[in-house]
Amino acid sequence: MPTALLSVYDKTGIADLAKSLSELGWSLVSSGGTAKAIADAGVDVTDVVEWTGVPAILGHRVVTLHPKVHGGILADPTDAEHQADMAAYGITPIDLVVGNLYPFGADLDSFDHGSGSAIDMIDIGGPAMVRAAAKNHAFVGVVVDPAAYDGVVEELRADGELSAATRRRLARDAFAHTAEYDAAIVTWFDQSDDAELAANGSPVLPASIHLALEQAQPLRYGENPHQDGARYRQVGATSWWDSMTQHGGKELSYLNVFDTEAAWRLVNRFDDPAVVVVKHANPCGVALADDIGAAYVAANACDPVSAFGGIVAANRTVTKEMAEPLSSVFTEVVVAPGFDDDALEILTAKKNLRVMSANAPSPLPFDMRPVDGGLLVQHPDVVGGRTDAWTVVTDAQPSDQQWIDLEFAWQVCAAVSSNAIVYAKDGQAFGIGAGQQNRLDSARIAADRSDGRAVGGACASDAFFPFRDGLDAAAAAGITAVIQPGGSVRDEEVIAAANEHGITMVFTSTRHFRH
Repeated sequence: MPTALLSVYDKTGIADLAKSLSELGWSLVSSGGTAKAIADAGVDVTDVVEWTGVPAILGHRVVTLHPKVHGGILADPTDAEHQADMAAYGITPIDLVVGNLYPFGADLDSFDHGSGSAIDMIDIGGPAMVRAAAKNHAFVGVVVDPAAYDGVVEELRADGELSAATRRRLARDAFAHTAEYDAAIVTWFDQSDDAELAANGSPVLPASIHLALEQAQPLRYGENPHQDGARYRQVGATSWWDSMTQHGGKELSYLNVFDTEAAWRLVNRFDDPAVVVVKHANPCGVALADDIGAAYVAANACDPVSAFGGIVAANRTVTKEMAEPLSSVFTEVVVAPGFDDDALEILTAKKNLRVMSANAPSPLPFDMRPVDGGLLVQHPDVVGGRTDAWTVVTDAQPSDQQWIDLEFAWQVCAAVSSNAIVYAKDGQAFGIGAGQQNRLDSARIAADRSDGRAVGGACASDAFFPFRDGLDAAAAAGITAVIQPGGSVRDEEVIAAANEHGITMVFTSTRHFRH
């Protein structure tokens, strides 16, 4: 008679599984609450306390940690020495282990065994059993996901046993389950209150990073149609992508997700009604207005050529007044907190437009990029507003309106690929120069895109002007206020140029390179 050991924290479906195994002639061994749930369902089960002859001790910390349990799981039936040891110590082979782990990271008050600290939610016996069964998957099945119960029962009914391929697949899932668990615990240590802080107040980057990612969404294709792509989610993480609703349009592609993430994060920086248009991960239009319809018209007007095929993000409910002009522009994605019924009807009528309502994005713990053999890791670039570190370095002082323009341009510029130059005025970006190998070309592009509309407005530069030519280009475009980090060996030359042109200039002391 085959034997199954069932010891789960999440008891979803466990009674039905036990009943099915019993009907198939399996002997059942279980522990604590799992044994009670099975017995309450009218299924015969042996408590692990009877199995081992040792009660749960140390406040439930030691229950299944016993040679009769682990010997039964790890035994190789083809090994004569194993069989002799089992006979000598009265160990019965275990053919199937069903286990899942304590909910580490969940609310302590919901923990069944009582606690008071996260330490008591670190499961020991569960991972030990799961790993033992997964190691010995040549002979033992292991199930960690209640969603897999039905498939296991169906295969046992049809074939009388689990195939080698099934046991291997289940073992892979088991090791993934324990890896996710260990990753969550390591992250908890790294994020604890006594974590070491760097001089800037941020937590010191940890000595190691343990990520557990699960595929959350297959994508239409990768960066190009010949590439496969998928969105992966960190296990246990909260994602606006998982709570968003797609009301219409085709499946998302890799670049749809990448660009929409950029647009959604930028538009959520603003408190006033705002619309962002992104193309190839760079904003090509950003505007604030009294209402969201006017904000879209202004954002699209920044660079309507580049806006073709772009991503549109709004930080207010989309109205009919926004949807009507948007519907005439080919757009890949529009994302917003919500949509009026009239707006939704207009936009979902567009066959290829992906219409998405979403919650605000969560802060990112790390910024990561792949390199050969690993990852580049940094803290995310947090872009703030005016601080005491912002210094006016010119003779001319900013007016109240110029301060508003400078702060707006600075927020937009920090979201643009380096070298980045943004010309803006009255809550509207008019020229965005992105991703050029030299800052002067970015300034020229911004001036060309502005086409005279930014006269009297502000210029933001994500890093210092290495020469005065960038400042001269801004002056030629009619810019009257400049914001930049400062820090160049030629700062005095650039300041002198600003004074020559009667431009007010602010140094922020913070660079916002974005590659």
